[in-house]
Amino acid sequence: MAAQSLKFEQFIQVPPSMVYHAFTNATALREWLCSLATVQPRSGGRLYLIWNNGYTMAGEYISLHPDQEILFLWRGRGDPGASQVRLTLEAKDNGTLVSLVHEGIGEGEDWQKAVKEIQDGWKKGLENLTSTLETGEDLRITRRPMLGITIGDFNPEMAAKLGVPVTEGIRIDTVVDGLGAQAAGLQSNDVIVSFDGRQITNWASLTDALQGKQAGDSIEVNVYRGSQKVTLMMELSHRRKPAIPASLPALAESIRQHYEQMQAELDKFFAGVSEQEASFKPTPEEWSPKEVLAHLIQGERYWQFHIAELVGSQESWTDDWPGNLEPAILATVAAFPTLADLLAELKRLFLETQVLFANLPAQFAERKSTFWRLSYEALETPYHLYAHLDQMRTAINLARAK
Repeated sequence: MAAQSLKFEQFIQVPPSMVYHAFTNATALREWLCSLATVQPRSGGRLYLIWNNGYTMAGEYISLHPDQEILFLWRGRGDPGASQVRLTLEAKDNGTLVSLVHEGIGEGEDWQKAVKEIQDGWKKGLENLTSTLETGEDLRITRRPMLGITIGDFNPEMAAKLGVPVTEGIRIDTVVDGLGAQAAGLQSNDVIVSFDGRQITNWASLTDALQGKQAGDSIEVNVYRGSQKVTLMMELSHRRKPAIPASLPALAESIRQHYEQMQAELDKFFAGVSEQEASFKPTPEEWSPKEVLAHLIQGERYWQFHIAELVGSQESWTDDWPGNLEPAILATVAAFPTLADLLAELKRLFLETQVLFANLPAQFAERKSTFWRLSYEALETPYHLYAHLDQMRTAINLARAK
């Protein structure tokens, strides 16, 4: 069967070394092309890419000439056969002319779907590569609209408790004031099972379904509310984007202010809360305010590990989120048994995070895509904290009503 080639060119205003890094580092690949990656950038080394929509690519590097050329094998999920990608980098006009040729693609009906996926994928990918390398902005994030929800654990036990007849989906923990989910009538403990006609099994499937959608689009959403299946129409909201600082010192100062605000809200919230109230569990299955604080402590620790991994350009492999580990929550409460202990530990971790940001290595800011990604994640509106403040407020009010 005859073979065909698809050719793409893109000029990017960065040195060839930065483009080369973007094709040979797992963290860099995740920041512009795929959802997960694992690579061994040497001749014969593996190259595995995974997207949240279920598409995967298994390949290997055939040859690498640093900052000049990369040749790698490509076998996408569902492709009738293997193909290969040849990337050529030419220093030009204070930037890099990127020439990408996807070659060895078959012809005929069997290849029609693969050809379209390859064309669309590289067109969007190279556009996003340019954005992330030149400005840091990941267009997959900033062009994606918002629903206005925070999510909670969902498993067979939770499904049985809620009377929901499915065990896969996204359980809404809270809805955000003023955004599309609230306006559509979505509620806490609704379980989203389809979005715009696409089955939703987890957060990854929902974020993938949002790709290509725009703020203002009206989308059909199916949820289970207990045993009842409810269909709602939701208008997607504009994404609230934090201001990204221009330098490491500016980022450190923004982080200081961000944490100062969160700390002030926690101090105000817990003023006058007794030990008994902080220990109250609304039901045996729900967390007490102390256990919520333990969850926040663990989250801050994991956040610091994530920062260290991003700075080191080596992220841990990420499987699907299994939910919160109850023994870990109990262990943290046992180690910090009083409300004062838990709040003090969370404050110490807040301080650690601020000092970590203040001492990031100077060269980290040169990696614009990673700098932008970390800044975006760090400075987003703390919806997670606000959702848990509402959860703890409910528990405290119930304790006071006893």
